[in-house]
Amino acid sequence: MKEVLDDLIAAYNLGDTTAMATVVRTWRSAPRPAGASMLVNAAGEAVGSVSGGCIEGAVYEMAGEVIADGIPQFEKYGISNDDAFAVGLTCGGILEVFVEQISTETWPELPDLYASVQADQPVAVATVVNGTAHVGKHLVVWPDRTAGDLGSERLNSAVGADVLGLLESGTTGFLHYGSDGERLEGDLEIFVSTFAPKPKMLVFGAIDFAAAVAKAGKFLGFHVTVCDAREVFATKKRFPDADEVVNDWPHRWLATQEIDSRTVICILTHDPKFDVPVVIEALKTKAAYIGAMGSRKTHDDRVARLIEAGVDPEDLKRVKSPIGLDLGARTPEETAISILAEVIQDRWGGSGKNLAQTSGTIHPGAPR
Repeated sequence: MKEVLDDLIAAYNLGDTTAMATVVRTWRSAPRPAGASMLVNAAGEAVGSVSGGCIEGAVYEMAGEVIADGIPQFEKYGISNDDAFAVGLTCGGILEVFVEQISTETWPELPDLYASVQADQPVAVATVVNGTAHVGKHLVVWPDRTAGDLGSERLNSAVGADVLGLLESGTTGFLHYGSDGERLEGDLEIFVSTFAPKPKMLVFGAIDFAAAVAKAGKFLGFHVTVCDAREVFATKKRFPDADEVVNDWPHRWLATQEIDSRTVICILTHDPKFDVPVVIEALKTKAAYIGAMGSRKTHDDRVARLIEAGVDPEDLKRVKSPIGLDLGARTPEETAISILAEVIQDRWGGSGKNLAQTSGTIHPGAPR
């Protein structure tokens, strides 16, 4: 949804009625993830994509119907058993699409949602996409409040509480309830789309490798901070791609930060006086990834120092060192790709092997 939000709010502010198609669930090698959206306005113009082209025509026709009659539609698309080039996904994937009408009458909370997304504030939208009642209704959820109505106070209360967990982790997905919010029943399918602030990438050590890592991290959508105690090296000029450049001792600065379960920490100092204290501090957090640069000899020395400082050897298993995947990288740029590849692998559980050497689903963790 985020990729079409600017166009959506522009049409909304003009009083135009539009239809938004959203991928709500995928199986196998579906080309677009859950949350991907396509917007169709009353003039027939389309923005965005739900499949990269496979089913856009069929969804476009459905969007026209929804604009005309206002009735939401829910459809599943997959490869045809008889004809791989029928309306479906030639890649073999399966996806479900929900199409709804968007107007000032159907979604009065949209401006508040848009304002929060623009301000990079955490917010989520829960939409009833399938079930016996309330289809098309929304509840917008912030950490401290909600707006909208899913059809009953009990349902609003249950969903509002449960969405907070998804919002904290930045997860988009499904919740199931009874028509009045009963958690032990599941005739209502509610799709939750989260708009969390960008995940953080903290890069310690103002070296050339850090500049390349900051650039790659920015490309992948992280809010990147480079931190080093040496003012002469930690400058915005040397790290133009970083969102922030901090002059402070890494461990001291890290101790002042709010670190969530999406945060990536890259320790590139490979100097004991810097990296031992910051590794100790990093292990106190719930960061998703902690990696430390250095040779195997450097890592062995670091481990010995950390254990001497009282760190539990079991905790040290969280530290990826030497950092990165074995790609044969040499340059700072190649090394940055190696490091970010390991971050991606760690996030999604990939094998790190050539896809040509693997079998089964391409996307780890995806339902078959």
